Amino acid sequence: MNNNLLKFQFITSETEKYSHIDGAKIAIDAGFKWIQLRMKNVALNEIEKTAAEIKELCDKNNVILIINDHPEICKKINASGIHLGKMDMKPVEARRLLSLENYEKKFIIGGTANNLDDIMELALQDVDYIGLGPFRFTSTKANLSPLLGLEKYVNITEQCRNYNIQTPIIAIGGITKNDIHPLMKIRGIAGIALSSAILNAENPQKEAKEIVGFMNKN
Repeated sequence: MNNNLLKFQFITSETEKYSHIDGAKIAIDAGFKWIQLRMKNVALNEIEKTAAEIKELCDKNNVILIINDHPEICKKINASGIHLGKMDMKPVEARRLLSLENYEKKFIIGGTANNLDDIMELALQDVDYIGLGPFRFTSTKANLSPLLGLEKYVNITEQCRNYNIQTPIIAIGGITKNDIHPLMKIRGIAGIALSSAILNAENPQKEAKEIVGFMNKN
């Protein structure tokens, strides 16, 4: 997988102003090449319908679509892959399910980590990337794990090098535009995942474009 694709990701979230599809459109129009559809506590048929609509947008713009939590939906709409939280299905089991009847496609599988132990477990299960966080408080996620901050990112990525863990690590959780530069300076951080920083901006379209431009320079 091209690590440049991991550099900046958009995670959908529904707000008072924007639906998951609205957010995906904003991110895609701005130049994001990686969208994660994250719909919690929603009926599967609604997730599938939304996923199918976003998949069409992604296909037209050569954008990766990752489905959060649901390998069956990923498989049904032929998305690029899935992202699994700490309480979700094990990555090895998800890969087995996704490969049934579709041996030729290599689905992308990512997992969530909060510490080195989580990372080591995911690396052993051959995930394609790891979302490490949360960086700071985020209202988009319930049951929030302990916050990390810059210092812990530095410490954890250094330990990953000591253990020769080479799985790409993405910083996630409450990240703003001002956090991007210091996070991307950390050796071992392959990319940034954003959501509320864009959707809660005064002008989300402008904010998304500025973030893409900034990331392309780093």
